[in-house]
Order: sequence, then C-alpha cells, then structure tokens
Amino acid sequence: MAGRDDGNSAYGHKAFKRSKSHFADRITADGRDGLPVAAGRYRLVVSRACPWASRAVISRRLLGLEDALSMAIADPVQDDRSWRFTLDPDGRDPVLGIRFLAEAYDRREKDYPGGVSVPAIVDVTDGKLVTNDYQRITLDLATEWSALHRDGAPDLYPEPLRDEIDAVMAEVYEDVNNGVYRTGFAAGQDEYEEACAAVFRRLELLASRLAGQRYLVGDTITEADIRLFTTLVRFDAVYHGHFKCNRWKLAENDVLWAYARDLFQTPGFGDTVDFDHIKRHYYQVHTGINPTRIVPLGPDLSGWLSPHHRERLGGRPFGDGTPPGPVRPGEQVPPPGRP
Repeated sequence: MAGRDDGNSAYGHKAFKRSKSHFADRITADGRDGLPVAAGRYRLVVSRACPWASRAVISRRLLGLEDALSMAIADPVQDDRSWRFTLDPDGRDPVLGIRFLAEAYDRREKDYPGGVSVPAIVDVTDGKLVTNDYQRITLDLATEWSALHRDGAPDLYPEPLRDEIDAVMAEVYEDVNNGVYRTGFAAGQDEYEEACAAVFRRLELLASRLAGQRYLVGDTITEADIRLFTTLVRFDAVYHGHFKCNRWKLAENDVLWAYARDLFQTPGFGDTVDFDHIKRHYYQVHTGINPTRIVPLGPDLSGWLSPHHRERLGGRPFGDGTPPGPVRPGEQVPPPGRP
C-alpha cells in the first residue's frame, strides 16, 4: 500500500492500476544477492491497516520470527511525506531513527519517483530499503528464513502443494485482493460493475471450495489462507461500504464468514488485526472517494469471536507444528467489539 505521491485524492477519478514492486531484492539463506538471512540485521516496516503488509505480520508471528526480524508499525494515517512513525516516542522509529519510511527509500534511491509502500524491509546496518516486493516477502519468510523459524513453526508453503497454492493465490489476487481496489477506485459505472461482479463471482467460487474443506489447499493453513484472510477481515469494515463491494456482506455468507472467523480465532491471525487502524486509514486517507474523511461507527465487530464450528471439517491448523506463543509486549492489538 503506497504512501507518497500516490494520488490519494485522485482515487475514483482515474482508472486504478496497481504498481509493481520497484525494489525486489531478495534476502536468501545463501545470500546469493548479497543479502543473507541474519537475525537482527533487517527490520520489517508495516501498517496494520494495509492488507499486503498484514500478510507479513501474520507470517512473521506464525513462523516465530519476532526475535530475528524486528518490526516497525507506521501510523495508519499517512501524509504526503509517506508512512510516518508518529506512534513512536518523538515520532521516530527507535531502531532506524527515521521519521518517515520515505527516508529509507531515499537512502536506497535518491528522488525515487514512485510510491512509498508497505510492507518494506530495511537493512538496519545502513538504513537502506532492501525490498518492497509484497508478493515475494512472505514466501521468502516461509522458505529462505527457515533456519530461524521457531520450533514447531508450520510449513506455510509446502513444496508438494506449491503449484496448487500458486494457482489459488493468483485467482484470489486478481479478483479479490486487488479486485476490491479496482472496484473501490473505479472511475466509471462500467468499470465499477465489471470489477465488482468479478469480486463476488470469485468469492462465491471460494465459498463452494471451502464448503467441504477447512482450508484452501490441503488440510493445514498455508500462504493461500493468509492472503485471502487479509481481504476478508477488512470486507465488512471497509470494502462493503467504502469500496462499494456491497452485493452482500461477509457476515451474510455462511461459509466464508465461518472460514474467516476460524482463522481470526487462530493464534497469529486475529491477534494481529487492528480494526481501528484499518478503518481510520481507509476512510481518512482515500479522500478521492471519501472527501469528508468521516469514519463510520459501524459495523459491529463482536461477531468475530462467535463460534464457527469449522473444526467439524477436520484439518490441522499447524500441521505437525504448534501454535505461536503469546503476543509480544508492544505488539498487542485491541480485541474486536461493538462500535
């Protein structure tokens, strides 16, 4: 999710197209690109509002990488200078010493003209951005960082299932993850209707798939579930109203609502979700489609903690592994509740 010179006021007035990640260096176990996996060397910068960044937050927690990969949390409401560290004392990230994520981008490439996006990984040794490749970061956390995983960490990208996982993720990305944005930022009626129809057509296909199995691929949580979850958990809170994805609410689809609650109540998912950050970001930043910046009071979020009964379908959330431990101090989020 971008933050500098990204035309927030222009959303809804021109056709939406998501930019590719400009900085795609990879941190690998063998360091073949000059960036070896190393505990403490890198810092993950996220916003809890952003679904793309939330993938990395969930993966980091499930894999137990908290000690190896520190995390900076940006203010959900950025200004024209990009994502800000105003949640930290003195408005600076305590590790990187910067006020804006744009400073790490500028250290990497001065006057880079593109948007400043999260998730981003910064090299602590020189303060330069390493990567903002949101599609690759979590896959590398699951595979290249395996030597630093906690004991009992799940295999989020099991090799025998990768082809199927990749196929499912591609469909979810096109029609759901990115589809809600194409719908919300549509500049015309036909563009909106086409994008919105694709969102719900894919959601209905996913509901059919999930009616008889607990998870998207195999009998354990994989990267595919993480990527779908981060959109579903925002659906009723922002996409239904703010992005006009309103053929039905998530809570009105029995299968997807139960699936999303199942994941939300699984350690590593709901305990990373901050609905306040989510709502304030979308409604206050996207002034092109919400010029008043008014944040709605609803919806009632307490239903996220209600029984889902998905365990009847079997499945083992963490496979042969174990759940992650308690959330670290300073990383807790408030539980969902009534508006």
